[in-house]
Amino acid sequence: MFELGPILSHAFQALQAWVIGHGVPPMGAWILAKAIQVGVVVIGVSLVPMILVYAERKVAGFMQARLGPMNVGPYGIFQTLADGVKLLFKEDIIPVGSDRLVHILAPMVVVSPVFVCFAPVPFGKGLVPIDLDIGVLFIFAISGISTIGVLMAGWGSGNKFSMLGGLRGAAQLVSYEIPRVLSVVPVLMFYGTQSLRGIAMSQEGLWHGFLPRWFIFYPVIGQLAFIIFIIASVAETNRTPFDIPEAESELVAGFHTEFSGLKFALLFLAEYAYVFLSSAMAVALFFGGGEGFTLGGWIPTWVWFLGKTFSIVFIFLWFRWTFPRLRADQLMQFCWKFLLPWSIVNITLAGLMILLRK
Repeated sequence: MFELGPILSHAFQALQAWVIGHGVPPMGAWILAKAIQVGVVVIGVSLVPMILVYAERKVAGFMQARLGPMNVGPYGIFQTLADGVKLLFKEDIIPVGSDRLVHILAPMVVVSPVFVCFAPVPFGKGLVPIDLDIGVLFIFAISGISTIGVLMAGWGSGNKFSMLGGLRGAAQLVSYEIPRVLSVVPVLMFYGTQSLRGIAMSQEGLWHGFLPRWFIFYPVIGQLAFIIFIIASVAETNRTPFDIPEAESELVAGFHTEFSGLKFALLFLAEYAYVFLSSAMAVALFFGGGEGFTLGGWIPTWVWFLGKTFSIVFIFLWFRWTFPRLRADQLMQFCWKFLLPWSIVNITLAGLMILLRK
């Protein structure tokens, strides 16, 4: 089986040995190897939104009985790249009445945490940048920093519509983070660890010889936890039907109305990167990651992981072109009056199941 993890590990060890052999101190060689690893993750995370934007356009075209991008490259595969180049060379406009410093920093604050959040994600066997014992808590904590960036984008634009979008976005992100975190609690209760790699490995093997030991297959508890997690994740990424902070019919484009060029691209890079991150978390928490149920071991774990992750991503895209947008009051009521109570009920059911198993 072709596994990237062991190959990359040997490659970095060989690189360190070669660098040390040319007079570089061991600490310097270690820093160089880690810098290359970080660079690979950053480049990978930056390329994922390009793939997802193209996929979303094609999915939307299919659902609306049209072709989608077709002109730039075969089947339009270079359309996103062309859009990225266009945004790179567009004029960076800063409104006269805006807070210049806050306006410039906002996209950076929104996008920077997402790169750090991929550190504990288990992409496959040996493909965990950092296997943190508190990986789940780490991702929830670091991703919450983007809320500050959304507020900064709304306030720093000097635009009332943008300010309302920023306030809506912050309220939505803070609210839906609660049921999202609570939906994961039953998983942590069953496996006794916050390491995403440890949770994925705990789901290896089969039940009764044919059913994967994924948490999604736990009766009621698994399905309810996954449904709450995926709905809250859609809201956390400001996707339809929860894209109230970007409601063009009432707020023009919400908190990113006044952003253009590269700063606009960074805001959208963050959105799609968080979609991929949420899907990757769902795979590790509920579907065994890459290491759970590998069909006898002949399919590489990283292939399994990416296949499952893009399947969850498709759900995000499907939602956008299926459901109508909610009103702001419906959005908040759905969180506090439906998702939050059911997440607490699910934790209670998980506790009762654990007690009955003892």
